[in-house]
Amino acid sequence: MKLLLATQQGQVTAQRAEDIWRVTSRALDGKELTCIAGVNGTFYAGTNNGIFRSPDRGETWTEWDSGLAVRHTRWIAGQGERVFVGTEPASIFVKGDHESNWRECAEVAALRDRHRWFLPYSSEAGCIRGFAFNGSRVYAAAEVGGALRSDDEGASWRMCAGSSGSPSLSASPEPDIHPDVHSIEVHPSSPDLVYAPTGGGFFRSLDGGQTWKLSYRCYVRAAWIDPKDPDHILLGPADGVSRNGRIEESRDGGKSWQKASHGLDVPWRGHMVERFYQLGDELLAVLSNGQLLAAPMQTLEWAQILAEVPGINAIAGMA
Repeated sequence: MKLLLATQQGQVTAQRAEDIWRVTSRALDGKELTCIAGVNGTFYAGTNNGIFRSPDRGETWTEWDSGLAVRHTRWIAGQGERVFVGTEPASIFVKGDHESNWRECAEVAALRDRHRWFLPYSSEAGCIRGFAFNGSRVYAAAEVGGALRSDDEGASWRMCAGSSGSPSLSASPEPDIHPDVHSIEVHPSSPDLVYAPTGGGFFRSLDGGQTWKLSYRCYVRAAWIDPKDPDHILLGPADGVSRNGRIEESRDGGKSWQKASHGLDVPWRGHMVERFYQLGDELLAVLSNGQLLAAPMQTLEWAQILAEVPGINAIAGMA
């Protein structure tokens, strides 16, 4: 098993041998990496000033941002031959691996400008910080803006029917979704089964984003959905921005929640889970303080790994 880590000081590769993770190489020294993703064996690393591509599993990296009109990259994901980039300010760019230039989805920027999306911690007009794929259906998470949907593999975009596009944080949105959407997930069993951690709680939709149900009132950025069981959910809730963070679990679709922070001294007073990742039979959690946790899926006994690597922002794994 290998991990490619996006950190505040470059890209780090680690390998596991005899259940111990060790750093094996470093690249892009001094660059602040915001995200990283593997798409069909090729890896892409986003920064606050462009994108890098590695065709050899992280051994070498070259710039890959020709035509990228917005260079601050917040999230990268891919499906098939297409790579999707979410930026700050909020826009979506799509590119085939063998295409020369990025294509901006102009309707996303138009929605951003029409509704005046924003970020509470930046002067920019919102950002796109998550994608989810199921067949030709693609979803995107806009902070602060709402949930976006494409039905044609990302060629065109619109707001989900249950997401107005208004960035107002004072509204009580249900059956709409809270506009401060931090990430988004879709279950492999159905393109209509969508989950979204937001600044106003954890939301679930059974109809492709037309209506949303609030499953947990909290501040949350990360969720893992069991690909074999859509009612089995792992969540990283907090009482506010990085305040009293913890890990909880539901096995009934979010009707009830139990602690799942075994091995951890929680609640964390000043940090929380940013993202969950599944890697084989393990779950990994990137925390907002740059630490990385791992737990066997069967026990969910968490422990920190790669403590010698500070400032981890995102990870990508490979066998």
